[in-house]
Amino acid sequence: MPADMAYLKPGDSRSFAIEYTAQVKDVPAGTKRLRLWAPVPQDTPVQTISDLRFEGEPPRITTESRFGNRLAYWEIDDPSPTVERKFSFTCTRREQITDLAAVATDGSEAEAVPAAFTGDDKLTIVDDRIRRIAAEVTAGKTTTLEKARAIYDYVLAKMKYDKSGTGWGRGDTVHACEVGKGNCTDFHALFMSLARASGIPAGFEIGLYLPYERGKQEAPGGYHCWSFFRVPGKTWVPVDASEAGRFPERANYFFGGHTSNRVTMSVGRDLVLEPRQQGEPLNYLLNPYAEADGKAATTAKTWTYRDV
Repeated sequence: MPADMAYLKPGDSRSFAIEYTAQVKDVPAGTKRLRLWAPVPQDTPVQTISDLRFEGEPPRITTESRFGNRLAYWEIDDPSPTVERKFSFTCTRREQITDLAAVATDGSEAEAVPAAFTGDDKLTIVDDRIRRIAAEVTAGKTTTLEKARAIYDYVLAKMKYDKSGTGWGRGDTVHACEVGKGNCTDFHALFMSLARASGIPAGFEIGLYLPYERGKQEAPGGYHCWSFFRVPGKTWVPVDASEAGRFPERANYFFGGHTSNRVTMSVGRDLVLEPRQQGEPLNYLLNPYAEADGKAATTAKTWTYRDV
């Protein structure tokens, strides 16, 4: 979701070079055609992508229609058992620090907010239980900012950053409500469901996450995700509830703040790719997705980074 720069305070910026490798493993013998999609980062008001380069066979660049995600797409005839496609880019990312005083009151929305940010996703749901919790959490709050902060505080009190057991990592609101633990997808599923139940548009982004310390090298993580909510007539306000769960001393920062050590790779849930995949809509997109003769294939990604 694009930020309105007028509502951001000065922050730092960071540039880093990324190499992303899309892997398809154990392609079934006899496969006639392999279709492969990978997310491709793009410019936003707080992110600039440059030096995008594909190694080997160039892909067809497409755009997913619901959220505008950019995709790289390959069709490979008679593929080998393992297929790799690599690309690299440089990302300059601006820290987002929202001027919360400037969004303390609601404005008048000039344009309709897309329905994708207001209704159910397959796993990020709004049902009677969510509506009841949202009403209790936001009771007595009048502005969007007040309601969103009450929801954020509830999520931090309810959820524990804990990747033990099963069911975590899918961004499942029911799992978050019933188990009260998980990773970034689960924290933000609960936040988005409660926000939407309160009439607050909220969205989802997923991407790559670097160490906070510039120049530090460590094994890259799998992914990170975060959320935004809309203050009517003003701007989208960033939220990173799971980082606040990991670092409680920074809870105030992560309500309205996003650090610069990240790159957005895609937006939204329940994604229908372009060209359309034969399988079901994707829960979210960071790893590549592939189909071997129309059936989902095993994929993985690796990536490297360096500060520049």
